[in-house]
Amino acid sequence: MVVSQGKSPSAQETFLQMAQAAGLRNRLLVTLGLLILVRLGIYIPVPGIDRAAFSASIQSGNAALSFLDIIGGGGLSLLGIFALGILPFINASIIMQLLTAAIPALEDLQKNEGEAGRRKISQVTRYVAFGWTIVQSTMLSCFILRDFAYNFGPAFVFETVLALTAGSMFVMWVGELITERGLGNGASLLIFLNIVSSLPKVLGDTVTLAQTGDRQDVGGIITLFLVFIATIVGIVFVQEGTRRIPIVSARRQVGRKLYLEKSNYLPLRLNQGGVMPIIFASSMLIIPSFAVSVIPSVAFSTFMAKNFTPTSALYIVVYLTMIIFFSYFYASLVVNPEDMSRNLKKMGASIPGIRPGRATTDYISKVLNRLTFLGAIFLGMVAIIPVLVESATDVTTFRGFGATSLLILVGVAIDTAKQIQTYVISQRYEGMVKQ
Repeated sequence: MVVSQGKSPSAQETFLQMAQAAGLRNRLLVTLGLLILVRLGIYIPVPGIDRAAFSASIQSGNAALSFLDIIGGGGLSLLGIFALGILPFINASIIMQLLTAAIPALEDLQKNEGEAGRRKISQVTRYVAFGWTIVQSTMLSCFILRDFAYNFGPAFVFETVLALTAGSMFVMWVGELITERGLGNGASLLIFLNIVSSLPKVLGDTVTLAQTGDRQDVGGIITLFLVFIATIVGIVFVQEGTRRIPIVSARRQVGRKLYLEKSNYLPLRLNQGGVMPIIFASSMLIIPSFAVSVIPSVAFSTFMAKNFTPTSALYIVVYLTMIIFFSYFYASLVVNPEDMSRNLKKMGASIPGIRPGRATTDYISKVLNRLTFLGAIFLGMVAIIPVLVESATDVTTFRGFGATSLLILVGVAIDTAKQIQTYVISQRYEGMVKQ
């Protein structure tokens, strides 16, 4: 098959390479095998718990627990050994990234020690995830599962913590194995798989409601469906949106040959953090739910039940604030204006009308801050508007599966597709070398 080296691989070429290229095919098979293994582990139950009663309480509970159950692929409601899934590792990553920005030694490891420094940070993140898993599983068994245990006591707590911790550590290892030997980011793909696994039930409940409900229910379903379609289009638009800052390379002479000025551009993504800010914000929203279970105060429980629902003003403000915070935080980790300015100066390139050095750094920072703000506001609208529409239409079959899940699905699909295209292009150039 004849292909153009200057164009992105077509769908035909991509599927052909996935079937014929041994390296890409092996990575695909490893990814699929590990994902199936993790999915099967969800159905291995934690002993000593009335799972039916607990699942019913999750289904009738708040949206935060329902969303976490969807991210866990139903592992939380089923109370399998993978109930916590990849969430402790995500929380540990949040903690480590905050510490990296606050502790100079960790920042030096990340920026100046190269691959060895990043490996050390990854190892510390694993230890933090292990400790955080023990904390989460202990809180879960002591404050939430105690009402559903057949024989609550120290032995039950020890067995539950051991099972949940071992399961979560195994899922973390599988996620890193997928990242290293498979396709895509392991943690993101695990969340992607868990969300997709909940789609059949959500769609089935929606079809049943449309068949048995009245015209108002059917109209609400159609309205919510159109909102989801518009949300997907907006997600793709923003995920692929970039601001191209023009740069000009200076003329340089090599021997007797003179290279003229070349115009190029510096791409800055509208959404630097991708899906991670909204995942982190959603994961942090589980803390109030645990706080209600831990704090024995009727007044506090009543206040949270009235003022911290997905459609309440307090919930929306906290959610938007966390999304904006994590968006700026991720942008500061991904893009360093000082490094970009320094690299442009080393290459003899500059931004038209902007002096090299400090002026270039300030200009890139200004553009980056504006882009990050727009991207964060978009993420917040994606997370809030469909929930409000769902509440207004009284369609509850999508409870927990909202625009946040759509954003994760679309973002992970785009990132994984880009990585597959990268492998296809590498195979294309390997074929050119062999020829």
